[in-house]
Amino acid sequence: MKVLLNHVDYIEYEPVAKEIRHAEEAEKARRRLEELAVLFTTVESGDDDGTAKAAVGEISASLERLGVGRVLVYPFAHLSRDLAPPAAALSLLKAMESGLREAGLETHRAPFGWNKALVLSVKGHPLAEQSKSFGGEEKKEPRKVNTSAVKKSDWVGLPETDHRSIGEKLDLFSFQEVSPAMVYWHPKGYTVYKELLSFLRRKETEYGYQEISTPALANIALWQVSGHIDHYRENMFVFKSDFGELGLKPMNCPSSILVYKSRKWSYRDLPFRTAIFDRLYRSELSGVVTGLLRVKELTQDDGHIFLREDQVEDEMSSFLRMVKEVYAAFKMDFAARLSTMPDDHMGDELLWERATLALKNSLERNGVKYVVKDKDGAFYGPKIDFDVFDSRGRAWQCATVQVDYQLPLRFDASYTGEDGKEHTPVIIHRAILGSLERFVAILLEHYQGKLPLWLSPVQARVLAVTDGVLGYAGKLADELARHGLRVDRDFDSSTVGYKIRRAQLDKVPYMVVVGKKEEEAGTISVRSREGQVRSMPVGEFLKEADERLRTLG
Repeated sequence: MKVLLNHVDYIEYEPVAKEIRHAEEAEKARRRLEELAVLFTTVESGDDDGTAKAAVGEISASLERLGVGRVLVYPFAHLSRDLAPPAAALSLLKAMESGLREAGLETHRAPFGWNKALVLSVKGHPLAEQSKSFGGEEKKEPRKVNTSAVKKSDWVGLPETDHRSIGEKLDLFSFQEVSPAMVYWHPKGYTVYKELLSFLRRKETEYGYQEISTPALANIALWQVSGHIDHYRENMFVFKSDFGELGLKPMNCPSSILVYKSRKWSYRDLPFRTAIFDRLYRSELSGVVTGLLRVKELTQDDGHIFLREDQVEDEMSSFLRMVKEVYAAFKMDFAARLSTMPDDHMGDELLWERATLALKNSLERNGVKYVVKDKDGAFYGPKIDFDVFDSRGRAWQCATVQVDYQLPLRFDASYTGEDGKEHTPVIIHRAILGSLERFVAILLEHYQGKLPLWLSPVQARVLAVTDGVLGYAGKLADELARHGLRVDRDFDSSTVGYKIRRAQLDKVPYMVVVGKKEEEAGTISVRSREGQVRSMPVGEFLKEADERLRTLG
């Protein structure tokens, strides 16, 4: 049995379609539960009542440590390929449900055997995501690895609005069994990813950040100093080598601090703002069926700001302006949550109080409404999380900012103050989009695949009406490409109506239709994704496209 435990602010799920013939009867209605632990559970062959009992015992103890009294058992067949027969799996899930209830937990269970639309907001503390395995895995025969891609049949029943369906239709990304829960970006999807990176880099340059990069591997001693080994080890990839015990970095903070410590600093030099887009690795039991929302290899738009304590509120105001500007580009609103000191924390409580007050003051000073989430901060400092609302009104936790007095002390970071003495800086940890992989998923659902011009993998497609205009159409496509547009061509023998339909399905913003009439007049016929058709000179079209790109339209 494999269980992925998520401590969540809320979960919403809705049965969409039966996945197996013997699925439970269930109402096709959306359900929302708040402030609970969600147990994504896969029952494997060979699991028995003893397995379920062991799972209940360990999970109950984990929830007691977290102070959680409410739980949802969520059947999730995607954490393993060695599945128990449906009848046996359902029986053990019911036994698990009963055991948790007997342990004094308010227990709910999602219906078995259904594809379900799912939205959840996972809390930000280090123990909010835990993977667990139970049962006799040592008895199982090793399974041959199938190197083929995950096929469409693995995602049967997904709604058309789901980013996985959209991504497959637009040929943006895939998952391969040899790299579980890690993204293979296809050319078009990687274009979207790179455009987001470029946008963030421009914004961070505007706000005075300097980009850095650090190794993916570090000796385990680094994670011992940072405290990640004590609080996060089960979610790290750790292994032995000739150079000692090494860990793939799950977060950028410790290595960013080493960059800061590589030179001497004066109070005049601060703040020192670093941006980093390195790949991170987290060992989570997450199946590829969750698509881009949950991956083991990810990129965060991380930033670490080293500063004096008297600079914190001003820097927080600057960050809040950045958040507003970034989400305005995607036409998204947001709401803020101020999370305070958790029971499992590091450091002096007086420092925690000062850091929390600085965050509170910055929110109020900038007129940002917020709610307080008691005991929900990171283990090293309080934080503000931002729920971003998409076009369907759903909330996604994306941006986050944390004020940290603890890690600078643990790493003995310092600067020379105006008094000539050594002082300890404060660190602000911040991300705006969060995981870029996850944010691409959010954008695909927010725009339903119709990405704005600046993000679209193909911005214009040139459609030749007849073979007689292929020369003119080819020169036109070259001219648009030289101007900086991402252009492709549809010059095959299909009818123009079929070509337009194909471009609409591919969500191409501009269809540039070229026939004999356009060639003779030296013009183009431009059809928008929304169906508007205009005839215009090439120069006028390029001017319009430039304006849209300049304003991120």
